[in-house]
Amino acid sequence: MIFEAGSCDIAVIGAGHAGIEAALAAARMGLDTVLFTINLDAVGNMPCNPAIGGTGKGHLVRELDALGGEMGKAADAACIQYRMLNLGKGPAVHSLRAQADRKLYQRIMKRTLERQPRLRLKQAEITELGTETGRVAWVRTETGATWRCRAAVICTGTYLRGRTIVGEVMRESGPDGMHAASALTDSLKALGLPLRRFKTGTPPRINGLTVDYSRLEPQYGDPAPEPFSFTTETPLENQAVCWLTYTTEETHRIIRENLHRSPLFSGVIEGVGPRYCPSIEDKVVRFADKPRHQLFLEPMGLDTEEVYVQGFSSSMPEDVQLRMLHSVIGLEHAEMQRPAYAIEYDCVDPLALRHTLETKQIPGLYGAGQFNGSSGYEEAAVQGFMAGVNAALALLGREPFTLDRSEGYIGVLLDDLVTKGTNEPYRMMTSRSEYRLLLRQDNADERLTEKGHAIGLVSDERLEQVREKYRRVAAERSRLEHTHLAPSPELSAFLEGKSSAVPASGISLADLIRRPGIGYADLAPFDPDRPELDRSIGQETEIGIKYEGYIKRQQKQAEEFRRLEQRPLPADLDYLHIASLRLEARQKLDKVRPENFGQASRISGVNPADMAALMIWLEKEGR
Repeated sequence: MIFEAGSCDIAVIGAGHAGIEAALAAARMGLDTVLFTINLDAVGNMPCNPAIGGTGKGHLVRELDALGGEMGKAADAACIQYRMLNLGKGPAVHSLRAQADRKLYQRIMKRTLERQPRLRLKQAEITELGTETGRVAWVRTETGATWRCRAAVICTGTYLRGRTIVGEVMRESGPDGMHAASALTDSLKALGLPLRRFKTGTPPRINGLTVDYSRLEPQYGDPAPEPFSFTTETPLENQAVCWLTYTTEETHRIIRENLHRSPLFSGVIEGVGPRYCPSIEDKVVRFADKPRHQLFLEPMGLDTEEVYVQGFSSSMPEDVQLRMLHSVIGLEHAEMQRPAYAIEYDCVDPLALRHTLETKQIPGLYGAGQFNGSSGYEEAAVQGFMAGVNAALALLGREPFTLDRSEGYIGVLLDDLVTKGTNEPYRMMTSRSEYRLLLRQDNADERLTEKGHAIGLVSDERLEQVREKYRRVAAERSRLEHTHLAPSPELSAFLEGKSSAVPASGISLADLIRRPGIGYADLAPFDPDRPELDRSIGQETEIGIKYEGYIKRQQKQAEEFRRLEQRPLPADLDYLHIASLRLEARQKLDKVRPENFGQASRISGVNPADMAALMIWLEKEGR
């Protein structure tokens, strides 16, 4: 029976990492928001791995935090081991990754949602979405409850017509045995959204008490952990150890002999899987010359013995999985608590979205997370935030909020999705950004806090704290430029120890920092007037001095990029009838409908000659 259950400004469908950020952002901006989830116990679930961050992904979490999002704060309250990745490389690719206590993270997020004013959390499956006069007007649950709304954000993750696969066993299911959301697909198709089928997978979970850790390599956290959130002041503590092990020739033999039973190779799996997180059977086939593959054992939390075997994702039958598992070093007697599985799900072609993540066909309907063709908790969270913010801004009659590629990894992520599209689950990596040295994780607060404040999600107090931090950075940098050291035996011995030339006359502290192998902290014995500063201020000062030339070069490139981005293209342009464009370019431009020259130039299939022809045609037509 269909009935009127209530009304709201914004309905958010799904309470995973995208839905959480979308709902919190909208409610905090003053919009009456209802967040629907198939199961309240699945709020903020981590079905793929119990971790936050990683290469490129840590940048997203920091940017989200600077804008006023929640993931970084929750991670700092729930994470049990922190590691900064890529410390052997430059600061552009340093990325924070942390193991989370999975259940604690869920409890923190659920409680945050429940305590948020103007936000209601509901357990219900949305089966239908309706429009009136072409706009989103209502959503309906499986029990017939109809909720009137002025905007909706779809954050269905891997639930949308989800199907799990373990060998020959296939069933409609969401992650971790939750039931799938099967009915909504038909409603979205009826609205004209272009849907496709993607796939991801999980590894087995094992009982840690049955692991022979004496044969594994321990992976400890950082001695002085750094937080995800710029606002975290409580010292962090590493409370867990991860472990490294390897597959063996026997593992690979078992896999090869059972490939005929693998759904991945038998054609049972229809969805396209992630390139950068392949299953173990895929790795064994693709890298046949490798004698072994790394596996990481990661604890699921402090109050459980359950351990996640990262790198062992599979869809093999359970009996084969057991044999594979017991052939791994240290896991000979491991008890498998949950078998690995593949999961297929429906998602939208992101070319159907604007940069605001609003669908082009249906005003007021937004998409976020894996529904948009991405993978990963962090990618989902930032999309949820941007979709929730833009849904709220539209209803408030304010200008939309977007970030371009020179402003943040969030801008790179969204631009890649809505401009280039994706034929596989999209994963963020530092290599995707042209401006990596500008978009470091350490300076996300400097880049984005002002923008979060303008939206209304960062307080005046927090904004002033960030401004004061960078005033101190500028002052310390100026002091180092104007503080000179005279030659001395101590300085000579220090420089010789660093294999650095000894200057014949005085040298500034800043010039010493510019030398390879010498950092801000190294100069403390020669700098008695150094003020007491937070470690982050010293870090920003050092990076600004050491990479000054490279940073200035990228800033010039970013300025050129923005000039292109600021040249809008008419929304009603009929690309199909511009004869001077190649046929492929006409078709691609017509499909994507770019908003500006910059976006048009990044469309796959559009080359520089096409852009020149388009510019000439527009000038000729006076447009």
